Amino acid sequence: MAVIRALAERGLASRGVLSVLLRPRADDAPGDTDEMLRQMGVNIVRADLATASEEALAAIFANYPTVICCTGFVGGPGTQRKITAAVLKAGVERYVPWQFGVDYDVVGHGSGQEVFDEQSDVRDMLRSQSGTHWIIISTGMFTSFLFEPSFGVVDLEGGRIHALGSWDNRLTVTTPDDIGRLTSAILAHEPLIHNDVVYVAGDTFSYRQLADMVEHHLGRSVERVLWDMDTLRSEVAAHPEDGMRKYHLAFARETGVAWEKECTFNVAQGIPVTDVPAWLAQRKGRVN
Repeated sequence: MAVIRALAERGLASRGVLSVLLRPRADDAPGDTDEMLRQMGVNIVRADLATASEEALAAIFANYPTVICCTGFVGGPGTQRKITAAVLKAGVERYVPWQFGVDYDVVGHGSGQEVFDEQSDVRDMLRSQSGTHWIIISTGMFTSFLFEPSFGVVDLEGGRIHALGSWDNRLTVTTPDDIGRLTSAILAHEPLIHNDVVYVAGDTFSYRQLADMVEHHLGRSVERVLWDMDTLRSEVAAHPEDGMRKYHLAFARETGVAWEKECTFNVAQGIPVTDVPAWLAQRKGRVN
């Protein structure tokens, strides 16, 4: 929705050229999301990315010069490769794949998180062809995910911070709203950006700095717990089906999951973004 809102604010919806692909509904009655999109002037297209064939998706994508994938990993293994293959088969002019995350060129294969491996495969697919221009937008982790209780790194209520691998390891994070605005700005940039990786960042920090920021927000000391690499590997080995433990290991890196904010598109273009202290301030009073 953040990407849709940002594109709509540029007038794409009012010109009738903005469409969103949603899964088919069990009945014909429009849901809240349908009504919201229609009120914005957004066209709705129906298909299930997880079950539709590559050919069926290509037939849909062929109607659009630009396709932006905002689906995440919920479609299951192989879905991002299938979507990319369908985009290329359709001859789409410009594609923004679901790469709103870490630097998969640096992370590469074998990070411990299978979906990261698939993201590297998508980059290989895009670079091995010339018919479709592509833009990869590296955002780091979603700011909200860093503070998600189920992720287990930051416990605001309990006043506890877990460092992944080392207190000196760093993360880059960006809020979904900023990702939407920056994606829209990147697509509209002149001259057009083609076949490039664009880095954005709401904030970049070490786990030690993260603990300091949380302490400042809470107004009290927090417990600092290091999950070293041996601990993270043993947890994954003991719980091989646990996706969150795999994420812990995948993000416990010195490289590939963080970059200098000064080198980002948003800084170069003077676009304001929300850093971690501002994100926490917006939630002041929700957690003591």
